[in-house]
Amino acid sequence: MKLVYKDKVINLVECRSFFSRFKGFMGQKKINKALLFKKCNSIHTFFMKEHIDVIFCDDDNIIMYYYKDLSPNRIIWPRRGATKVYELPVNYFNVQLYSKLEVRE
Repeated sequence: MKLVYKDKVINLVECRSFFSRFKGFMGQKKINKALLFKKCNSIHTFFMKEHIDVIFCDDDNIIMYYYKDLSPNRIIWPRRGATKVYELPVNYFNVQLYSKLEVRE
């Protein structure tokens, strides 16, 4: 899968299993892909080595919340209206709230 915003594309991996959702980017250096967490409206960055960007979207992939350059050991508490979360490398997309992300197979 690919995540697309405007004309920029990044590989996207959906975290479906308990283990993949639990692990996310923990312990990884040099992040070069995006992760998708469906049915999710909060995250933490404990045990992460790198900063990340985090995008919270609704069911239609409209961007509700955007956290740029989120450092390790942080908690983002549940966000109203968000149903999925994308974690990305820092500064990969320069998104605007209420714009739309596209997922391609």
